[in-house]
Amino acid sequence: MNEKELEEIEKVISEEEAHYNETLAVVVQPDGELQKYIVEYVGTKFDQEDVTVNMIAETLAHEFPDFMYALAEENFLRGYQLGLDDAYKSFTGKAEETFAKKL
Repeated sequence: MNEKELEEIEKVISEEEAHYNETLAVVVQPDGELQKYIVEYVGTKFDQEDVTVNMIAETLAHEFPDFMYALAEENFLRGYQLGLDDAYKSFTGKAEETFAKKL
């Protein structure tokens, strides 16, 4: 293999690496009553001292799926609208006010 082929192979990442989100791995440092309660609850549930954002998200998804569904749906709709606005601007060349700016 030549040097260019080796460089291309080094750029390849796994699916797990492609979907890794550093924010989910952050250990939560609670600074409010609700955060303290959630961190204690999740820490007890997972039997872990350090609670990550991902652990909290998994717990909420399991124990409060209606909330997580509503949150995900809202996030999807906002992202979809923003994508449509961006597509419209790319075709028209106009800098129209987007849905996200209205919020």
